[in-house]
Amino acid sequence: MKQKILLIGGPTAVGKTSFGIKCAKLFDGEIISADCEQIYKTLDIGSAKASKEEQSQAKHHLLDIKNPTEEFSVAEFKNLASKIIDDLTNKNKLPIVVGGTGLYMQALLFPYSFCSSTKDDKIRQKYSKILDEKGKDYLFAMLEKVDPESAKVLHKNDTKRVIRALEIFEQTGKKKSEQQENIKSEYDYKLIFLNDDRKSLYDRINYRVEKMMNDGLEQEVKNVISSGVSFDNQSMQGIGYREFRDYFDGKINKKQLIEKIQQDSRNYAKRQITWFKHRPNCIEVNISSLAEIENALNNIKDWIKEK
Repeated sequence: MKQKILLIGGPTAVGKTSFGIKCAKLFDGEIISADCEQIYKTLDIGSAKASKEEQSQAKHHLLDIKNPTEEFSVAEFKNLASKIIDDLTNKNKLPIVVGGTGLYMQALLFPYSFCSSTKDDKIRQKYSKILDEKGKDYLFAMLEKVDPESAKVLHKNDTKRVIRALEIFEQTGKKKSEQQENIKSEYDYKLIFLNDDRKSLYDRINYRVEKMMNDGLEQEVKNVISSGVSFDNQSMQGIGYREFRDYFDGKINKKQLIEKIQQDSRNYAKRQITWFKHRPNCIEVNISSLAEIENALNNIKDWIKEK
């Protein structure tokens, strides 16, 4: 019998954390974070990490497991999350994977996608040279041409994963999406995709960025940088952190910084929505509709009862 796992995804600022906690309480579950920034210690405000009060309401896993100077791969997430799922299943707890990093969820459900292809240093060096000589925009355009599906969920600044996607395509001759056709997951999973109308979502994003700044995001970034972390580290490639490079260099003012983080967050939300809309076994839920939320919770309840 396949293990059951509940996944809660959606765009940034839509309310995944609170919905995940609600599900953990209702269905006796624990939360596994699927967020590429929340794994890092001290990156709390910019990553919108669950607060201590929120964490006290439901047990969270894979938060604060890496120092900001360390790298973290999709394959590493898959391995760690799989072990936690096994442990929770053995304790009759429902594993609830919550986050907006679609590649993490994809690797967990269909681990062959980014994890099974072997590394090829020669190919990787070739694309690294292209990056150095022609820049990240040119490199990203190469990915958009050969694998537009991967390009929709990656950011051009995330050059390591862009290179990895190009490497996989060159090795196999197939897009990642093509490799995934007709493959079933090893889990009995249900994916709840939280969404909202575009204006409401953008308002949420803009407000949250302003709140982050008021809560001390600038000081958080200063503390991280002063501890020896570089803007070239993987941890600082995330939205809400990378934008500070130009601000600290005096290229933009604080108003422009806030607008840049808001714009990058809105653009990321669009890519997240596109990715989640095309996932199988996905139930889209308007977070502003009490009726849709109730229907989703009933759907989850019925699914849990299924043998």
